Amino acid sequence: MRAQLLATEHWSLLASRSTTQSEVLTRIAIFLTLVSAGLVTLGFIGQASGFHGWFGIAALGVLLVLALLGLITMVRVFNTSDEDMMYVVAMNRLRAAYLDLDPGLGRYLYASANDDEEGIRTTYHFFYERGASPVLGSSMMLIAVVESIVLGLLVGSATAALGAAPAVAIVVGVVVAVVAVVLAMLWGFSIYRRAVASLRPVNPSR
Repeated sequence: MRAQLLATEHWSLLASRSTTQSEVLTRIAIFLTLVSAGLVTLGFIGQASGFHGWFGIAALGVLLVLALLGLITMVRVFNTSDEDMMYVVAMNRLRAAYLDLDPGLGRYLYASANDDEEGIRTTYHFFYERGASPVLGSSMMLIAVVESIVLGLLVGSATAALGAAPAVAIVVGVVVAVVAVVLAMLWGFSIYRRAVASLRPVNPSR
């Protein structure tokens, strides 16, 4: 009976994790589609206006909308990473309960039965430490880079609209984009550290 209850809870967590991942991937796809459509729209507007007159205002409007949508998407992606770790911790704890019922199962499990930071890392990757590559290749980094580029374009365009030289506007846009990426990475890391600090392991690795 205990095993059935644990299995039911495990499947519930798996379903919730899958739904969350599916939802956030859809959100990312929608945002990237909007960015692509927005840039194509600016191209058509530029051709129609000769890149003069009302083109500057239209460009700022489109980029502002994309930047706001990107920020909303980035918040959701970062929250999803936090939720995903939450599900991993919960399932690790359930594996510990399985081992309490049958200790011999341990040699068949690759995923960890420890609900601490080390156990989380083991469950995310079974074989070896991958360094920074999971972060650099993550959905969080993708959305942070795209959003930072949009912000850089927005601020650079606004700088040019205020009468600055093109070179100055480009430098300002690049600086804003780089700073935005760094701030996004620090934000994501702070979310991770706060989540780890809030853990109260029942079955720690050591």
